[in-house]
This record gives sequence, structure tokens and C-alpha cells, in this order.
Amino acid sequence: MTQHSVLYRAEQFPVFQNRMFASAEEAIQCQRGDIVLAQDLSTGMISNIAFQPELLVYDENYQNEQGVSARFQAHLNDVTRLIRDHFPLSDIIEVGCGKGLFMNKLRSVGYSVTGLDPTYEGDDETVRREFYGPQLGLTANGVVLRHVLEHIQDPFSFLRLIQNSNGNRGRIYIEVPCLDWICEHRSFFDIFYEHVNYFRLSDFARMFGTVHYAGHTFGGQYLSVIADLDSLRAPEFNESQFTFPKDFQSNLDTIVENRPRKPDHDARRLVIWGAASKGVIFALLLQRAGVVIDAIVDINPAKQGRHVPATGLLVHSPEAVMKNSSNNTDVYVMNSNYLSEIRDFTQDKFNYMVPDEVRI
Repeated sequence: MTQHSVLYRAEQFPVFQNRMFASAEEAIQCQRGDIVLAQDLSTGMISNIAFQPELLVYDENYQNEQGVSARFQAHLNDVTRLIRDHFPLSDIIEVGCGKGLFMNKLRSVGYSVTGLDPTYEGDDETVRREFYGPQLGLTANGVVLRHVLEHIQDPFSFLRLIQNSNGNRGRIYIEVPCLDWICEHRSFFDIFYEHVNYFRLSDFARMFGTVHYAGHTFGGQYLSVIADLDSLRAPEFNESQFTFPKDFQSNLDTIVENRPRKPDHDARRLVIWGAASKGVIFALLLQRAGVVIDAIVDINPAKQGRHVPATGLLVHSPEAVMKNSSNNTDVYVMNSNYLSEIRDFTQDKFNYMVPDEVRI
């Protein structure tokens, strides 16, 4: 029987952070699940052992497009250059290509790319609405796996499937959130139900014998790894056990201590900037602590006018918040990578709070 060391618990989180709802009532009644993060003491891998994959059914209401941000576009350009440095200029398969944004970036520098994503919405004939597997008979010199592996219940078996499907050859680019960054920055709102796995660079060193690149991207928030598929091996636990910081939620405690617990017309307005995963969990935990949230905003037009899960908050456009907020409004920027972009857009008129700033 597999032994685990339990690291972190959270109850009744929305199973989807990026599913949008037409009404607040629907959003509040969203499907929920529990999180029990634990380290497998035989492999060293960290995952939610309470995860129930049958709860996650993706549909057209799922909205996770980040490409509208100039800062995120810059990140994609950085990754494109990284791949260009390590992959021959030939054919690539992108597993989980989403709406095809990154796939088109790769094409713009000369790669021939086939996308695979059963939830793809679009008319690009090179994208197949299927899961990658040997039944497709589809191989390439490179495979790209961006922000997919954290959603897969058994990541090693999934990588083995990719290895076998690609004829045990080629290189793979993997991009996932970094657990070490989450803990270092006390980013309590970066723990989601959708993310069943939480990775560190050492996990990939144990899974691949030949790693050409392993580092951090997107301001340290993501891990980027390039490895040879034929060097994939079952991970074995060979290091000290991982632990979460004892003050992991200290940022939340500080915010709660400094906010009124009931509506106060004289209190500074509280606006959350970012209605994606981070903002949804941040809002939920503030609301549970009795903190009044005046508005949540997002630059993605597909989110505006709809409601986020769990809290039911209505997503506003940046223009609406600019119009209805005074200069003493507290704006909680849910991702420090976007702070400069947001300050420029809002003409630096608000009080900007960055919950993922390092507190140690």
C-alpha cells in the first residue's frame, strides 16, 4: 500500500476555477471538491489524494484564455525562443493546445505544428479534437506539453503514453506551475482543485535521465523542462520529505485583520484584479473570512458580465472599475507579473496590493 505524507488540506473548493456562470445563484451552487495534498513516499510526487476526476467535465463555459495580456504574450515569446534553442526546426505536436495561441507562435518561427485538444474551438484543420495516443499514428521530433500535466491524475503514466505514442523518440517541452514558488511566496490562492499535481524541478530530474534544460519562467512561477522522451523512467523518492511553510496562509491572515467584516461606507473599496484561478480562490477565502469584496475585474471580454464560481461575484471590465472607484480603492493584483501592466492601464490611481509578494 502506498504511503503518503499529508501536507495541506482545503475543503469545498470549486472543481473549476475558470468555468463562468450566467447567474450568481448558479455560480454559488457550483460543483465542489476537497483537497488533500500529500507526498507519495515511494515516488516523491505531490498530488491531491482526494481528487475525483469524474467531477471535472469541461464544456463551452470554461474560459481560460490568457493571451489578451501583453505580459503573457511576452512569456509565450520567451518560451518560443527557448524551444527554438533546443528543438530542431521541424515538426512538433502540441498536446492540449487549447485555442491554438502557442501553436501559432511556433508556426511563426518556422515549425510545422499539429495540435491535439478535445475541447478545441476553432476551424484550424491541423488541430485534432482528440486525446493523444498510439491509435492516432501521429509522431514528431518534438512534443509540447504546456499546463497539462498538473491536471493529469497519474502524470508518469501519461508521460509514458506520450513516449510510446511518439515512437520512443524526440524531445518534450513541459511547462507547469512551480510548487516551490507557491510556498516561497505564500501564494495560498495558487492551490486549486483542477491542479491534481504540484511539481518541483527535482520531480523531473527523477523522471528523466536526460534533461537538456530545467529552469523557471514567467517570473519564477512556472517550471520549464526540456528532456529526451526515451530517457523517461519511473521516479523514485530519494530526498527529504517536502513540507509546507507553517505560515503558508500568513498573507491571508494579514489581509483579513485589516479589512472590515461588514459593509462600511467609509471603508476603502476592495477590488480583486484577475478573475481567473488565483482570483477565484482568493475571493472565496476572503469571503469565508467575512471580508467584503466590492468588485472583481478581468481584461478578458469572455469573462466580463458573467459570474465566477463559489462566490458568485460578477466580473467587471477594467473600464467599469476605473469609472466607479475612487483613488483610495485597494486593488489586489492577483499576479505580480501583471502589476506594471495594471498600474499603467489605471494611470497609477489606486492603492495596489500584491498578495504573492515574498513575506519571508
